[in-house]
Amino acid sequence: MNQTKILGILISDRLKEAEKVQKILTKYGCIIKTRLGIHEASDTICAKKGLLLLELTGKKNEGVKMEKELSKISGMQIKKMVFNY
Repeated sequence: MNQTKILGILISDRLKEAEKVQKILTKYGCIIKTRLGIHEASDTICAKKGLLLLELTGKKNEGVKMEKELSKISGMQIKKMVFNY
């Protein structure tokens, strides 16, 4: 059975927490197959909130460890989707 794991991460203050988040994502970079960052940006706006979507691969326990580390950062909301096929 194949599995696709998606992690959605809402960062309430990405300007304040970006460095901590990036450090964790770099540490677990080998299990991140796809990364998409979404926030409002223009010439006059740079949104405080940001959304990251991660497609994970590799060992399940590594994804769990990464999620636990990310959840320790203040203002984080984390949601998971798992598709089995």
